[in-house]
Amino acid sequence: MSGAGGRNCTGAQVSDVELVRAHAAGDPHAFAELVRRHRDRMWAVALRTTRDPKEAADALQDAFLSAHRAAAGFRADSAVTTWLHRIVVNSCLDRMRRRQARPTVTLPEDDHEELAAPGDAMADKELSLLVHQALLKIPADQRAAVVAVDVEGYSVIDAARALGVAEGTIKSRCARGRTKLALLLGHLRAEDSPTHSAVEGNRSALPHVTQARTHTRREDR
Repeated sequence: MSGAGGRNCTGAQVSDVELVRAHAAGDPHAFAELVRRHRDRMWAVALRTTRDPKEAADALQDAFLSAHRAAAGFRADSAVTTWLHRIVVNSCLDRMRRRQARPTVTLPEDDHEELAAPGDAMADKELSLLVHQALLKIPADQRAAVVAVDVEGYSVIDAARALGVAEGTIKSRCARGRTKLALLLGHLRAEDSPTHSAVEGNRSALPHVTQARTHTRREDR
C-alpha cells in the first residue's frame, strides 16, 4: 500500500493524519490500517460507554463507517485519536438513545423465576433515556469530556490524553457539561419525585449527574 508519491502507508512511521489523508485521496488500504491501529482502544471506549458488548460492537461498526465516510472532511486541528473517540462516543449515545426509545422485555428462562417489578423496570428505562437525551443536548466537546470522565471512568489526566487537550480543558468542559446536565435533569432531584429512587439506584447510568451542582461549585472554588 502506498500513498502520495508512492510512499508506503503500512509502516509505523506513517502518521495517523497521513493515513486519513491517504484514504481520502483514494488509497484502498489506508483506512484498514487506521482501524487496525485504533480498533482495540475504540472498542474499550465503546464498551465502557454502553456497558453492553453487543451494543458496543454495533456502535463501533457504525462509528468506523461514519469515520470512513467523513475522512475527507477531517481537519488536522485535533488528533485522529480524538476525532475517532468523539465519533465512537456519539455513535454509542445514538444507539443507546434509540434502544431506550424502543425498549424490549426479555422473559426469564425459568418459569418459576420472579419477574422484575414493572414499575421499577420502567423507571430505570425512563431514567436512562432521559440521561442519554440530555447528553445529546450539550455541546460535543463537553459531552466527550463528561462521557470520558463520568461514564467511562477515565481520570482527568487520561481523558486529556485521549481527547488531545489540556487537563484544565477537561476540567472546565466537565464543569460546564455537568452544569448543563444538572439544569436538564434537575427535576429528577426532587425528593418527592417517583423517579428519585431510580436516580439514587442507577448512578452508573451517568455518575455525578445527580450531584452535578455540588460538584461544579466545588470545582469553581
